[in-house]
Amino acid sequence: MTDSLLSKAATMEIPINSNGDSRSAEDDSLEQDLQQVMVSGPNLNETSIVSGGYGGAAEGIIPTSSIKAPGMHHSNSNPSLMSEEATKGVAVEKFDTVKKWSINTYKCTKQMFSERFGRGTKTVDLELEAQIDVLRETKLKYERILRLARELTNHFYNMVQTQQALGDTFADLSQKSPELQDEFGYNAETQRLLCKNGETLLGAINFFVSSINTLVNKTMEDTLMTIKTYENARLEFDAYRSDLEELSAGPRDAATMMRIEIAQQQYQIQKDKYERLHSDVTIKLKFLEENKVKVMHKQLLLFHNAISAYFAGNQQQLEQTLRQFNVKLKPPGSDKPSWLEEQ
Repeated sequence: MTDSLLSKAATMEIPINSNGDSRSAEDDSLEQDLQQVMVSGPNLNETSIVSGGYGGAAEGIIPTSSIKAPGMHHSNSNPSLMSEEATKGVAVEKFDTVKKWSINTYKCTKQMFSERFGRGTKTVDLELEAQIDVLRETKLKYERILRLARELTNHFYNMVQTQQALGDTFADLSQKSPELQDEFGYNAETQRLLCKNGETLLGAINFFVSSINTLVNKTMEDTLMTIKTYENARLEFDAYRSDLEELSAGPRDAATMMRIEIAQQQYQIQKDKYERLHSDVTIKLKFLEENKVKVMHKQLLLFHNAISAYFAGNQQQLEQTLRQFNVKLKPPGSDKPSWLEEQ
């Protein structure tokens, strides 16, 4: 009975309007006022908080734009946070690079030992490998020619300097020895002529040495560097090929199929790199051979004609040889070629 009375009392405290809504007329009026304020009121970015209640004094107004909630700062306003994020990004990038390098090194080392002990297969182009072996052997022989030509230059330079000193001594004695003036005189003239021709021959030999040095230490060396890159690419290609073959021979579950797909992509990348470098080496070897024949044909002809004219005593032929090959001589009295010029 008590519960019935309480229920009745509660029902009587909540008036019900004609629409069955529990809100009073006062509540409806308040809601309409709020809607009007929301429609006709200022923008949220321009609203203010009144300290003294609604309709208070203007000096109590605090602009909401000056109030910032904690944690709402943009990342651009915190340089230390940006720096920390950048550092983390660089660290992650370096870690990925080291990881890829480690995996690649492991695969290549494994492939290298497999080839060395006869357990792994190796991709070989017999024709290209033969050309590479010939180039390496040719470079060794040309290096010997270069070394001997430099020794000849040094020895001949010393001889020319000795002839010049001897000619000066003969000339001096010709002035001081009247009884032997003619003998000392024509010997001095002979040594001076030999010295002049010797300097001309030195110009030809130095030109020969410079051209051989360029051919050996620049042109051939550049081709050998490309060959070295090609050989590294070949090892990587075989390493990833062997890895793909091992995975393909194993079970075909979902995880393995994912690994096989990744290995197939890596294999294709290495294959494209290997084929590109294979083509580069083939082209460079072809151009190197053509360039070598052209250079050596000119230099060997120069060397032969200059040496023959000098030892035959044909000064005109010697000078004509240098003009024929556009060899420029240093002015008379110049010092011995510097170390850089001899290299």
